[in-house]
Amino acid sequence: MPITEILSQNANQYRQDISLVEINPETLEKHQIKWSEFELVEATSGIQFRREMTWGDFDDQANRFANLLLDRGIKKGDQVAILLMNCLEWLPIYFGILKTGAIVVPLNFRYTAEEIKYCLELSETDLLIFGPEFIDRLDLIKDDIPQVNALFFVGEDCPSFAESYDLLAADYSSAAPDISLADEDDAALYFSSGTTGFPKAILHTHSSLMSACYTENNHHGQTREDNFLCIPPLYHTGAKMHWFGSLLVGGKAVLLRGVKPKWVLQAVSEEKITIVWLLVPWAQDILDAIERGEIKLTDYDITQWRLMHIGAQPVPPSLIHRWKEYFPNHLYDTNYGLSESIGPGCVHLGTENIHKVGAIGKPGFNWELMIADETGTPVAQGDVGELVVKGPGLMKCYYNDPEATAAVLKDGWLFTGDMARMDEDGFVYLVDRKKDVIISGGENIYPVQIEDFLHKHEAIKDVAVIGLPDHRLGEITAAIIEIKPDYQCTIDEIADFCTSLPRYKRPREIIFDAVPRNPTGKIEKPRLREKYCGGSLIEAQTGN
Repeated sequence: MPITEILSQNANQYRQDISLVEINPETLEKHQIKWSEFELVEATSGIQFRREMTWGDFDDQANRFANLLLDRGIKKGDQVAILLMNCLEWLPIYFGILKTGAIVVPLNFRYTAEEIKYCLELSETDLLIFGPEFIDRLDLIKDDIPQVNALFFVGEDCPSFAESYDLLAADYSSAAPDISLADEDDAALYFSSGTTGFPKAILHTHSSLMSACYTENNHHGQTREDNFLCIPPLYHTGAKMHWFGSLLVGGKAVLLRGVKPKWVLQAVSEEKITIVWLLVPWAQDILDAIERGEIKLTDYDITQWRLMHIGAQPVPPSLIHRWKEYFPNHLYDTNYGLSESIGPGCVHLGTENIHKVGAIGKPGFNWELMIADETGTPVAQGDVGELVVKGPGLMKCYYNDPEATAAVLKDGWLFTGDMARMDEDGFVYLVDRKKDVIISGGENIYPVQIEDFLHKHEAIKDVAVIGLPDHRLGEITAAIIEIKPDYQCTIDEIADFCTSLPRYKRPREIIFDAVPRNPTGKIEKPRLREKYCGGSLIEAQTGN
């Protein structure tokens, strides 16, 4: 069934129960308010630190937005994009779009103005809804996106070039729109990219989204008594697809706007969180804060916290061993997936397999896998090949890109581009990545974009960007730069030149050296990895 029916069922069965909570701890710190005092302060000052909505409110808001969109001419098969930071409005907007039969297009909040423009054009977006953090970026491109027929703004002080979502939606009916949806109807476009750095739009159906609900719930056994802490951005398939396991059973979720260790633990304690999905840096920060004495676990009530799981990037086994020292009663799971396989784990370790930490695990619920050679033939047990997966959450295609689709979807199998091996017990270990994508703090960084930028510097003859292992982020970007003869250049000069890049794309390490290329002109990045990080970036890898 279409995933919108799950929301409607929850609203009918649990209408007055809390579905979502949004917490913004930065607001408290800004006003020097203690977490335990927020209810009193909120009542007297109007400061909003915590917002919540019931399942009934969730469904009503989704219906109002759906009816607004339909009134504006949005129809089945159109595209509506979301460009918002995590907030209480995000998921009702997402489901409102789905209820119209339109295709929802979540956008990465890190995108520059030009990247937003590119993705809007690629996805053929008809309408965009955005938040205050993106006013300046959209102001730069608003006249260059003629295919976008309307811009809706979420928040106060609506800019002159947009319309207020809050004012508009309030006037529409909360009755469900009369739109027929089928399992195989197109539902969502998520953006990914290869080493070219140009995002591809990944098309998923309602059936694909529903498969994520069943997979996640099977892996982690969510019930209505569970409370899921969602920290990663909702545009990411990982965060939302893990929440889908809670959606399926009407479980509560908390959206935490911030990643400081004390905020995570305070949220777990105050909101009685039972399940937390973390990225490696956040888990690392929590452990480091404990070991520095900045956090005392005895200050928090975490007895109900039953599961911590990680995905989206390499997970060092040493990190999990440390975690279990401080949280011995936690279940732990590793999740591996891709946007093309909709998350939340086409491969996963399984909470019962902690003795296999280092592996990404076995096929997820309803998934198959094989380790194959270049012809798609399974390799011998123990040999390295490409990880290939098949299951109900596979993408339909790369939108309007049949050539790219054919390169990775073959006879119902998705060729992931990750190289792996399987041990004698059937557990899969990643050994390298075919693609050059660098995963730093859970975000994909595309070397070619940075290389192209650096090539603009007059002193640079050649440049290669690779990932180096990092204790906290999994990987950091390193730029190996070859300077032109008779030119002089310093690391500080290159760093200053890179300040016009988004912060997360700036190289963390700058190395002056020759850039090796093979006879066909391709950069020999394996040689650089061998030289600067011992040939292997990976202790163990996961992804979402």
